[in-house]
Amino acid sequence: MDRLDNTIRPYAWGSTTAIARLLGVEPTGEPQAEMWMGAHPGAPSRTGRGSLAEVVAADPERELGAATVAKFGPRLPFLLKLLAAGAPLSLQVHPDLDQAKAGYADEERRGVPADAAHRTYKDANHKPELVCALTEFDGLCGFREPLRAAELLDALGVDSLKPYVDLLHARPEEAALREVLTAILTADRDEMARTVTEAAAACDRLGGDHAPYAAIAHHYPGDPGVIAAMLLNHVRLQPGEALYLGAGVPHAYLNGLGVEIMANSDNVLRCGLTPKHVDVPELLRIVRFEPRDPGVLRPEAAPDGEELYDTPTDEFRLSRYVLPAGGTTHDLTLGTPQILLCTAGSVHAGEHELTPGTSVFVPAGEKAEVSGTGTLFRATVVV
Repeated sequence: MDRLDNTIRPYAWGSTTAIARLLGVEPTGEPQAEMWMGAHPGAPSRTGRGSLAEVVAADPERELGAATVAKFGPRLPFLLKLLAAGAPLSLQVHPDLDQAKAGYADEERRGVPADAAHRTYKDANHKPELVCALTEFDGLCGFREPLRAAELLDALGVDSLKPYVDLLHARPEEAALREVLTAILTADRDEMARTVTEAAAACDRLGGDHAPYAAIAHHYPGDPGVIAAMLLNHVRLQPGEALYLGAGVPHAYLNGLGVEIMANSDNVLRCGLTPKHVDVPELLRIVRFEPRDPGVLRPEAAPDGEELYDTPTDEFRLSRYVLPAGGTTHDLTLGTPQILLCTAGSVHAGEHELTPGTSVFVPAGEKAEVSGTGTLFRATVVV
């Protein structure tokens, strides 16, 4: 069992206080957006044996187990994070596995440099993800029913939005959402900036259901993504609740601290709320224009105390243990690799004492007994 030393990524949208508060340290004054736990080459966790990426590469079957290697190859299939949003992240979607493989192969064939600003596919993997709230957590997830989106837009009283309102009323659901999102993303930038300014002022004045979009516009003035965001469901998670984001589902995280887990990929297609590249044709090919309930997940409790966030993805499996004072020792030994993350209290994992924000990597088959008082998240795979 290896204690992990993890990198904190200072993206501009990160909270300046949330991760520091969890770790019990003084804030640096700089944004701290994500703490990465895993073997992703962009920021692999460090152990006493070297980086976790090096440890896994040196002996994949010992670290991951034969079943994991047979199913996913000689790499850790998931990336676990602490995510602290102090401002909205970009509005985005992720490809499915076939789309990712085809898109990556196409850009490789065309010789698009891996670090190019206009590069869309960074790897050949899909990126399903799950975020579980540690604090109250705001996000956008999936398309609203078109008539509900029309009501939200119409209430703003902005003349330039009326064609979108009419489309949302007149067309079948999938066609309506596709045509309106396309129109928003391909509109004249100056005209759209004026529309966003008017819409933001109306959202600020109206409050209520419009309030989140006023806040988004404050961070991204004039961005077409502000209008696109109004097509999506706004969700407020309470601590312990989660969202699962599958392929093609547009989403954005707005504010809050959570535990996030995803397949080990960096493929993101952006719709807005970003200065980065927006590949509109490819985005419109990937997005699933289906109205959907956000599908807030609550953990399913097992008799042994494990609370599972059930998803259809095999690359990761996230669960938690809420350990009461004076509780018994739990044997978490598995034949698959694990990362154990403490988010509250004090938990003993083998010889390691875990406090909030600290974590360990447990190789496949390694003894993993935990005890103490607190909350422990367990990340592994499904084989």
